[in-house]
Amino acid sequence: MPDFLVAINTFVQHTQVPRQFRAVDVKGLFTNIWFLVPFLAVVGHFLYHKSVGSLILLATGVGVWVVSGSPYMHGLVVDGQLQIGKVLPVAGVGLVVLGILVYVLFLRSD
Repeated sequence: MPDFLVAINTFVQHTQVPRQFRAVDVKGLFTNIWFLVPFLAVVGHFLYHKSVGSLILLATGVGVWVVSGSPYMHGLVVDGQLQIGKVLPVAGVGLVVLGILVYVLFLRSD
């Protein structure tokens, strides 16, 4: 792995970013007025400017973030062993998300 990727990985592990993402209270976040007002302002801005691509990217990002914290994802690895039966649906959803992102970013013209 190139040196800059090692440096980035070391930084991310040192700052404990993955642990912080796992500790986020999603229900509490979306009921907090200090998060909800700016979030709705961004969504309203995208709607006002008819930025469908930006709305799709935002919805995809929020959806992937919420699903990554679901009990299904927590059960993907049990006792250090990858559950092979659960990998195919995750890979399928990943391909669909990747297809949507490629379509919105590269193929669709506004």
